[in-house]
Amino acid sequence: MISRHIETLIQLSKTVHHLHQLHTLFLKKSLDHNTYIISRFILTSLSISLHFTRSLFNNLPVTPPLFAYNTLIRAYAKTSCSIESIKLFDEMLKTGFRPDNFTYPFVVKACGRCLLIGIGGSVHSLIFKVGLDSDKYIGNTLLRMYAACKEIDFAKAVFEEMPVRDVVSWSSMIAGFVACDSPSDALKVFHRMKLANENPNSVTLVSLVSACTSLINVRAGEPIHSYAVVNGLELDVALGTALVEMCSKCGHVEKAFKVFNLMREKNLQSWTIMISGLADNGRGNDAISLFAKMIQTVLKSDSISFSAILSACSHLGLVDEGKNYFDEMARVYNIKPTMEHYGCMVDMLGRAGLIEEAYHIIRNMPTEPNAVILRSFLGACRNHGQVLYLDDNLGKLLLKLEPELGANYVLAASVSSLSGNWDTAAELMVAINQKGLNKVPGCSWVKVNDGSAEEMSKETAA
Repeated sequence: MISRHIETLIQLSKTVHHLHQLHTLFLKKSLDHNTYIISRFILTSLSISLHFTRSLFNNLPVTPPLFAYNTLIRAYAKTSCSIESIKLFDEMLKTGFRPDNFTYPFVVKACGRCLLIGIGGSVHSLIFKVGLDSDKYIGNTLLRMYAACKEIDFAKAVFEEMPVRDVVSWSSMIAGFVACDSPSDALKVFHRMKLANENPNSVTLVSLVSACTSLINVRAGEPIHSYAVVNGLELDVALGTALVEMCSKCGHVEKAFKVFNLMREKNLQSWTIMISGLADNGRGNDAISLFAKMIQTVLKSDSISFSAILSACSHLGLVDEGKNYFDEMARVYNIKPTMEHYGCMVDMLGRAGLIEEAYHIIRNMPTEPNAVILRSFLGACRNHGQVLYLDDNLGKLLLKLEPELGANYVLAASVSSLSGNWDTAAELMVAINQKGLNKVPGCSWVKVNDGSAEEMSKETAA
């Protein structure tokens, strides 16, 4: 009777205050020795306060039951404190508990989130020893863990050894290849998936579209969109955003915009990718118009969206607009400028020939500029023939940051020549030969018959 009453109180708990009241009752009635009641309480309290639950767990007068360990391990595996799952697992082993099929998936997940491949491999060995390696759910988690740690060969081995594969298995393997920069292998796995008569879901399609984006192959991606339409798969945020990015990066900005407008729901990433796509494809005015529409929605612009609009202003030469956005970013949205934002501003001012203003941006940065910003500024000085604000230390810093890139020496030599420092320019050219450096030839992407893009260097074209 008391047990049923306590269970009812546990179910009615909604706040941390309720939890503290129940805990006081437990102490008075010595219910904190009852492993069943403990398990029920921990399961409920986790949805209210992880901090309270862990404190309760650590101060139990008895050894926590396996269910309590599993529940906490699962909870931590889903947070930014995933390492706590691994610590709890180690503690559980020391108490003599034998982990089960509910324990291992979340410990493996935690290893993947923390990129602890060594511990993950050890846990894999334990899984094999207790005969749980054939568990489909555990296998899927192991696959994702190895892929997250960029150990794609181990992930593939787990996949090939799985006695039974479901859509999650196939999708995880495809996503793993994409994450490890092997998009062609991802498409090969999808071909095997079709031969196995396993129907993809929206998660699978998102990974496949990402693979096509990496290959800059819109023709391979179009059937994926068609499959989603024919099979009634909703164009959700993830799939829609992936399609917008693929079409934009492949130069099909009209198709990207059409998909964007078909999306019923859009998040900040969807808007930002579409804005970037318009800007990158020479549609800067449209990018600015879309940005204006975005800030009228309930979505709040973030650092990445401002990078996109600043880049658009840079390529369009809209200096005043860019300055206004840069000012609003900090003043209105309280976003601290990043290296990328400063880079956009230097690039924009440099393209416009406003070398003095670009120089002041660099000098007022809270951190040292990176090589991209330095190249942009020095290139602007060279292109506009302005050396009034040329700082020799900037050229030296560029060579210090990237001493093995031949193009940096060529650029530094060019601006030195421009300012009349012929001796320095000669020394830099000699340094290129002494270090055995080469300036990487320029290249272009050309579309071939199958819709994919291939790289062609200037030397090849010649």
